[in-house]
Amino acid sequence: MMRRLVLGCGSVGSEVVEELTGRPGELHVITGDSGRATALRDENVSAVEADPHDPANYPDTADLVVVAGPSTTGNLTAADRARERYPDAVIVAYAGEEATEADLRALREVADRIIDPIGATADRVLEVATGATADRLRRMVRALRSVDGTLAVVAHDNPDPDAIAAAVALVRIARFAGTDAEAVYYGDISHQENRALVNLLDIEMRRLDPDVDPREEFAAFALVDHSRPGVNDSLPTDIEPVVVVDHHPPREPIDAGFIDLRDDVGATSTLLAEYLDRFGLRPDSQVATALLYGIRVDTKDFTREVSEADFDAAAKLLADADADVLERVETPSLNPAVLDVLARAIENRERRGSALASCVGEITDRDALAQAADRLLDMEGVDTTLVYGFRDGVVYASGRARGAGIDLGETLRDALDQIGSAGGHADMAGAQIPLGILGDVEEGSKESLTEIVRDIIAGRFFETLEDAPAAPLRSSERVVAFPDED
Repeated sequence: MMRRLVLGCGSVGSEVVEELTGRPGELHVITGDSGRATALRDENVSAVEADPHDPANYPDTADLVVVAGPSTTGNLTAADRARERYPDAVIVAYAGEEATEADLRALREVADRIIDPIGATADRVLEVATGATADRLRRMVRALRSVDGTLAVVAHDNPDPDAIAAAVALVRIARFAGTDAEAVYYGDISHQENRALVNLLDIEMRRLDPDVDPREEFAAFALVDHSRPGVNDSLPTDIEPVVVVDHHPPREPIDAGFIDLRDDVGATSTLLAEYLDRFGLRPDSQVATALLYGIRVDTKDFTREVSEADFDAAAKLLADADADVLERVETPSLNPAVLDVLARAIENRERRGSALASCVGEITDRDALAQAADRLLDMEGVDTTLVYGFRDGVVYASGRARGAGIDLGETLRDALDQIGSAGGHADMAGAQIPLGILGDVEEGSKESLTEIVRDIIAGRFFETLEDAPAAPLRSSERVVAFPDED
């Protein structure tokens, strides 16, 4: 049950109380105005005449505190004392008519949201800070503030634009909550467009060493665009993240302090754009451009698994995104390694009905597999592709499907999870399989190794396709229950 406390009751406070009256949960008002307290009690609102700056007058618990007296100085005092009394509550503070920049900075240090009389109206703030959305925001802030040290915001291995954008956006939110955070990843950012995105936007994202335990440097971990440590990232599997935000449905239960898994949106970037908006954080050009590109890529320019939320997020991001950077990201120079892999994928293709698989042998650029899988999908009569190759003792595979009526992510899991790890979307998925003893083939026998890999991967893939899982129907919004929920 949501417990709401209003401290002070000037004109803005009166609007707040009016909006909150009658909503589910508890409402308690503390005001120094005796006439206002009496009038509220006459309207069946729990109100007392007392000093709103004195914690001795506060109730035992509160989930949402609205500091809404007429004085900027008084509101700063009340907000500071409310934060000390209720460290996990969402605090919304009215800045006052005469607030200076220094006042606003001081309020932002203790409050989660500022009601600026020139900016947001009271009902807009309450839309953000009440109901299920407020509960989600409050729990995310609580999880972020629980971190004593630096938070690592981890994208999946070899991150794509959606993961990159989600990571930098969550870093922004963590810092807003008062937590130091850094965007990190394992593997490589080798796809030309992904490198262009990071370079042109000057995105700070650090590559971690898989041979070093990240707990030596980071106090806690958040996952974006994937949901389990050690699965599609190189984190130790015994890490319990403090935050997980993803739009892929998990196959197994997830343990984390805060979990938001919604498979009815086309991109994790959409969810992070929503959080920025709900927290009242206007993204700078870097974050807005990255998020917009992340949404466009994961929805294939709004043609794949797209939802109304994706369109809404993109529309809000457009005003702050850099169109020139987007154009340059989408037309990078072509890597020769991609052309080489594409040529081998065409030459080595195996086709059964409308499905096509191709082993390209040893690779230097694993992102070339995804680009080749996309290109092969354009072949007449082909609706499912899988392109795979090996590097550094691991087989990497990238699959695409269009109009096939199957869930490709589940198909690859069924085919390859027993010998590696696999998963993804219904129409875009990937896998990683350790070569194991196959990696001991003599250096001069790469051709034999390629044949063995082809037999194993293609055989499992085509066999599983004969009874492949059907593509899922779009679900309604689903937010996984939080471990500490009442």
